[in-house]
Amino acid sequence: MAKQPLDRTALRTAVAVIVGGVTVILDSTIVSVALHQLAIDLNVGIDVIQWVSTIYLLALGVAIPLVGWLQSRLGAKRLWVIALALFLMGSVLCACAWDASSLIAFRAIQGLGGGAMLPLMMTMVMQSARGGDAARIMSVVALPAAVGPILGPVIGGLILGVGDWRWLFLVNVPLCVVGLVLAWLLIPADTAVRRARLDIVGLVLLSPALVALLWGLSNVSGDGGFGHPDVLVPMIGGAVLLAGFVLWAVRRGPKALVDVAVLRSRPTWSATALMFLSGASLYGAMFLLPLYFQQLRGTDALGAGLLLIPQGVGSLLSRTVAMRLMNRVGARGIAVIGFLLAVVGSIPFVAAGADTPMWPLLAALFVRGLGIGMVMIPLMTVAFVGLAKDDVPHTSILTRIAQQIGGSVGVALLAVVLAATATATGSAATAFDTAFWWTVGLTVVALGLTVALPSRRQVAEVAAGASPSRESTPQAQQDAETAAAEV
Repeated sequence: MAKQPLDRTALRTAVAVIVGGVTVILDSTIVSVALHQLAIDLNVGIDVIQWVSTIYLLALGVAIPLVGWLQSRLGAKRLWVIALALFLMGSVLCACAWDASSLIAFRAIQGLGGGAMLPLMMTMVMQSARGGDAARIMSVVALPAAVGPILGPVIGGLILGVGDWRWLFLVNVPLCVVGLVLAWLLIPADTAVRRARLDIVGLVLLSPALVALLWGLSNVSGDGGFGHPDVLVPMIGGAVLLAGFVLWAVRRGPKALVDVAVLRSRPTWSATALMFLSGASLYGAMFLLPLYFQQLRGTDALGAGLLLIPQGVGSLLSRTVAMRLMNRVGARGIAVIGFLLAVVGSIPFVAAGADTPMWPLLAALFVRGLGIGMVMIPLMTVAFVGLAKDDVPHTSILTRIAQQIGGSVGVALLAVVLAATATATGSAATAFDTAFWWTVGLTVVALGLTVALPSRRQVAEVAAGASPSRESTPQAQQDAETAAAEV
């Protein structure tokens, strides 16, 4: 039977948020290949310029937990426009920065806007999609989420090859402007907003917890690794605050800043755990690959960016492959195939040296990109199966937090492995081989955890048995069952 056309409202919303949101997703890695050049141009050490990336992560940690409450107060459309405008302002200010300190400060503004947009884009799409449309719409939204971090270094390398570093930020301007126009025209007007009270205790616990964890992880690459006080103290403090928030949120229930009760759903907790591991594998590898090409193969930023193109192409093609297989093997089957491809695409790098022929590595990058891109679609869809409308913002925040912290853990872990192995062996090639083995290991762990994802039958049961409370209706139940059939 032919599929029904997508709901126009959901499709219009998806188009608007993708055009605006792709800039934030690209920005998560576009600066990674430029840190060396930024340090030279701004006449500072790498320890200082590293804060251009670190402060962006910390700002995300501040903003993400507030999104659910802000949406309830302002409405999704208003919050999206405000956040995108803030990100646009931060991008322009970054391009106008006159020294390292000003650039770091303006990146914080960028991060605050981006931190609000990342979970909100999933929330808006899932709340606007009717059941049967959810999987297909999310497959569209999942594509830039998977491709953006991979294409970031490619685009960054190309920009540095032909222009000034300021264009790393100016490239956001036209997309942000078009995104604002489309948001105003295409996203439905906000319904009546609720005067929800801010969970101040939850905010005081969760935002500092995320900032402390991300800050500690960002310091791991320095001397001492995980044992250094700059790492150990913030990470212990962050873990204590996070545990305190969980205890508080369990007691407070739906009134908490983020309702952790959504994790009682098997689709939600399993997808969230896999988002953590996929973030570690994705961002960890995106930390290693440019370094491998630049330090071991002697390429510049432009060359490293060009060599990463096959991985981006693989991710772009993954949506078509995943959607064709979705109805045959279900979300769990797609995730297994995706992680398997990521493992296969990572293994050639564990024995790659300075003289390894390039074509097998480029082919491996294509396979790896295909796998990583394929994984995102089922995870981002399954996480929301069977949830009431009011639960969607909480799930969006939790999955985004999981992926963000997972990415930071992956980068920190591989940075320590790379540095420690290089010091112990005196061989950069051996250090990269060992670090890539760890990348394979992280992906294998994720592959093993895919068994926790519900089967197609279990997804249907969860969707059909979704709680009727919190704005869930009989029609919503019927839509959920239709969505489950596609997942």
